Amino acid sequence: MTFPFLVRYPRPSRCSRNFARLLSAGILLMLFANSVGAQPQQVAVTPTASSQPLQSLTLAQAEALAVKKNPQITVARLQALVSYQFVREQRSALLPTAYLSVTGVGSDPGGRITAGGLTNSIVYPRAAAGATVSQLLTDFGRTNNLVASAKFQAKAQDQTSVATTADIILAVDQAFFNTLETKALVIVAQQTVEARQTLVDKIQALTNAKLRSDLDLSFAKVDAARGRLLLLEARNNYEASLATLSALLGFNDQQNFQLVEESETINPPALDVLPLISEALAQRPEVLALRSEVQGAEKFGRAEHDLWLPNVSALGVVGVAPVRDEQLSSWYGAVGVNINIPVFNGFLFNARAKTADLQTSIDRQKLTDLQNNIARDVRNSWQDSNRAFERLSVTRQLSEQANLALDLAQSRYNLGLSSIVEFSQAELQKTEADISDTDARYQYRLTQIVLAYTVAAPH
Repeated sequence: MTFPFLVRYPRPSRCSRNFARLLSAGILLMLFANSVGAQPQQVAVTPTASSQPLQSLTLAQAEALAVKKNPQITVARLQALVSYQFVREQRSALLPTAYLSVTGVGSDPGGRITAGGLTNSIVYPRAAAGATVSQLLTDFGRTNNLVASAKFQAKAQDQTSVATTADIILAVDQAFFNTLETKALVIVAQQTVEARQTLVDKIQALTNAKLRSDLDLSFAKVDAARGRLLLLEARNNYEASLATLSALLGFNDQQNFQLVEESETINPPALDVLPLISEALAQRPEVLALRSEVQGAEKFGRAEHDLWLPNVSALGVVGVAPVRDEQLSSWYGAVGVNINIPVFNGFLFNARAKTADLQTSIDRQKLTDLQNNIARDVRNSWQDSNRAFERLSVTRQLSEQANLALDLAQSRYNLGLSSIVEFSQAELQKTEADISDTDARYQYRLTQIVLAYTVAAPH
């Protein structure tokens, strides 16, 4: 029995089934092209210590925080303060020395004629109080040279403190930009993972529709696994650089910083390195510190040679003796001058003077060596900055060509004109080009910072 309102369609032919498969494959390929060609969204990078609130941090804030909290800078400043106390110690020899004395003696009157080391002044029965004042009149410049030497050493320690601060600030700047770079590389790796996972999903669908082979799917999954390994390594590098930055800022645990990258115009390095070398030799704190040490050693050497000169000092005492012998006055006082002239001491002064002269020669050679090394460092930093600046345009062109090659490989693969191997190779080249371009931008900033540090100029 048949019903007139039911229509029986003939069974689809093999050609119709193939046409349906091709139509569905075309739809899948259109979706695949749109998803691969679209730009992946940036993924926020979350540190391991996610329980801590995010702290926005600019480069200037990081430098100020390091200057305030880094213990190495604090130690250098304290050592500079200690060196100025040495100046006061040396200068004290030029000032008067005063002290009070209280003496009480009870003895038998016959004790004045006893045998031994007792003197009559000791065995007189008495009670007395008085003051003693001594003053160096002249040692013919020895103490003044010692004071000058201590001042130069204090200036050297000041410059050492400045150098320590510059070292820490350089390390902070490097850690700051390394953290920014590793964060950018995490984003690149995350985009790579998303793009390759999208490719795996599309090829999986085409494989299920018998339009792609299992080999294509295997290659896509291998590339996706490589992308995930790249992402794991990038995240580990980001965490390590963030921990380094936290330690330089004076924290004993990793902080959850949200670094703020300020826009900065990329300027080419200087055309000539010789003015930079001259500037570095004139203002590097290490050079200024060693120059002060050489001057301090020269002053100390003069002071050691002055040991052979006479030493003239004055001494005065005054006091009262309420308990005394009846024949003595209740008040006493005396003034005298002492002159000490060295004659012979087993060549001690000769050895000390020779040691000071040799140390001065050593410091001068250290200064020469330091100046040569600084000139070399400035030249190398300048060359690194030039090379990094030239690398910017090369990596930019490489990134553009890699994007073009990926688009062509994608079109050829969609049309069935190439294999998954060619498309996978194009994706790998694009990832490497993106990483190189990101690295080139931050490395040039770092070379500029290092060059400014070697010249001791603000950056």
